[in-house]
Amino acid sequence: MSLPPEKASELKQIIHNHLIKINIHGKIRDVLAETVREDLDPGHSSLSEEDFLRALQRRGIVDDVMKDLHFSKEVPDTELGLQNTPKPATHFIDKDPTKLKKTNMDPARRYLYLQVLGGKAFLEHLQEPEPLPGQVCSTFTLYLHFRNQRFHSKPVPCACEPDLQEGFLLEIHREGLGDGSKMADATTMLSICDPVHLVLIKRDTSSETTLVSSYFLDWRTVLSSPSGKTSIAVELLGVGSECKVTAGVLNMSLDLYPPLSEILSPDIITTQQSLERQKTAEKERLFLVYAKQWWREFLEIRQANQSKLVKIFAQDENGVNRPVCSYVRVLRAGRLLESPRQAARFVSLLGLEKAPVVGGGGGGKQEQWCSLLAFLCRNKGDCEDHATLLCSLLLGFGLDAYVCVGTKPKSLAHTWVMTRGTDSTITFWESLTAHRYLHQAIDPDAPPLAPQPRPSYPYRTIGCVFNHRSFLANCQPSDAVELCSFDFHNQSQWKAMSEEAVGSVCSPGSTTSLPPLPPLCGPSLEPSAASNQLELELRYLVVEHRKDLGLATVWDDHLSYVLSSALAAYELERCTGTSCGNEEFQDAVRRAVPDGHTFKGFPIHFLHHNARRAFATCLRSPFCDEIVCCRGDHVRLAVRVRVFAYPESACAVWVMFACKYRSVL
Repeated sequence: MSLPPEKASELKQIIHNHLIKINIHGKIRDVLAETVREDLDPGHSSLSEEDFLRALQRRGIVDDVMKDLHFSKEVPDTELGLQNTPKPATHFIDKDPTKLKKTNMDPARRYLYLQVLGGKAFLEHLQEPEPLPGQVCSTFTLYLHFRNQRFHSKPVPCACEPDLQEGFLLEIHREGLGDGSKMADATTMLSICDPVHLVLIKRDTSSETTLVSSYFLDWRTVLSSPSGKTSIAVELLGVGSECKVTAGVLNMSLDLYPPLSEILSPDIITTQQSLERQKTAEKERLFLVYAKQWWREFLEIRQANQSKLVKIFAQDENGVNRPVCSYVRVLRAGRLLESPRQAARFVSLLGLEKAPVVGGGGGGKQEQWCSLLAFLCRNKGDCEDHATLLCSLLLGFGLDAYVCVGTKPKSLAHTWVMTRGTDSTITFWESLTAHRYLHQAIDPDAPPLAPQPRPSYPYRTIGCVFNHRSFLANCQPSDAVELCSFDFHNQSQWKAMSEEAVGSVCSPGSTTSLPPLPPLCGPSLEPSAASNQLELELRYLVVEHRKDLGLATVWDDHLSYVLSSALAAYELERCTGTSCGNEEFQDAVRRAVPDGHTFKGFPIHFLHHNARRAFATCLRSPFCDEIVCCRGDHVRLAVRVRVFAYPESACAVWVMFACKYRSVL
């Protein structure tokens, strides 16, 4: 393996420093003197290099040099949420766990080192037993986002006092270009009101995730510390119906590197924070006054408007009412997503889960729209979370996209996404399935026998649409989707809010209460390795299941490989809506199955890669059970797994079980 010149020189310097640290030259001199004095025979006139190396190995000098030297594999930036952060190819792992790992720091930039020093008072886990070594248990993982940088901690066992011990080096970016030689001073950093967004996720033994807390940390208190370091205790509150209840406490320390030459007075920081809050509160008050007036005008248009589903505000995970337009932002995924349809596929792979209701009674739905970071870290959310994320991504791809609020059959409230083409084509996007539907309005004034388009979409009514800049309410006589016109410029059909009013509280940087927009992270899975591992585990489970039934298992590796093309075609069809490759698959199966034999196959799709959960689900299907438990003459089984990795921890897992056997009449 060859190293780049800069890595090679860095490696040489690390080894040189380590040799000096352990006084290798002194040890070599001692061994050399001892070898010459004791081990050299009188007949030898000189000491060879081999003799000397053997002497060093005999005395354990080589082992002493190598035992602390470790070569670590670099982790991709996208996996850790780092961007353009140089890292050494090798480093020493010190046995003292209190020492920090070294990293490259740009001396021209200012950094905030946030250290988590453990948790306490997580009373929900007061009775949690101490996990045994190797035992699978529920875990906590802490996620951070600060100014386009994302990090996460290692998972730790859930406990009343979880052992969350992590350090995160956050770069405080400078605003604007052309100031490369200018380091941010205290006054500049005081004006940076972006908080550190902390999200705590609990993952249980079956890999199900729960949002424990979402907290916005104002880090600027460190600007008044003489040493550039301060310690804080962060009280994490619960989410949803428990947003007023303490979930636990995290002890943290904040360090500023390099330290400030001139610190700020605590009063200055407090005053700045107070001014920001007052400015935000005033903007929100003015928008609320405007929204109330707009709503009164909307109700006066016609009596039926009172029953339409028009939603101006929605509660987030912390119980804060925010305008719905603030949940949509222009989001570009870089190289992680290549097209709008692939973006729709990615969003559909995030799990669906409605906000839990304490007690679960009443049949009502607990409203909880999540901030984007909380949604991505939990890897699941309600239909509103999916719709706002998909709309944000479609806006990033340059489409004219809106979130639609309305109902499905049985008057169930629902949200989906709509795009308007330059030719006035209206397309509905179902964010939960990635299905697309073309909207063709029915003409209610047409003659009774005139042909009318039959709607293929599952939506019944629509009350309002919105994106990051616009909010429009449906004021047409009927809110039935098939009868609606989507000419937003027609004020008799759609009543729009002022874009200026919406922008005053929803545009980026307009208020300090808006959560910052996090970037998407790359896939956390390596598809080939995950596919192989899951396939091996499923093979083992099939063998054990058939053994319990008294059946032997013989695998056909070639047939298993042939199934790959079908799984690839299934995923391609989900992404693009176009089916291809079916002819080649059918031809390959005919060649792999001899005359007189029967072939059966069962494909299934999952959003996880837990083998036991997947196998249990498969066996619930009579078709799959018939294949796995196949009896007959010359039975051969096959299984193929394909894991398709998407941004964040989203994945599409396709599994196909198959068998072939000789038909006996």
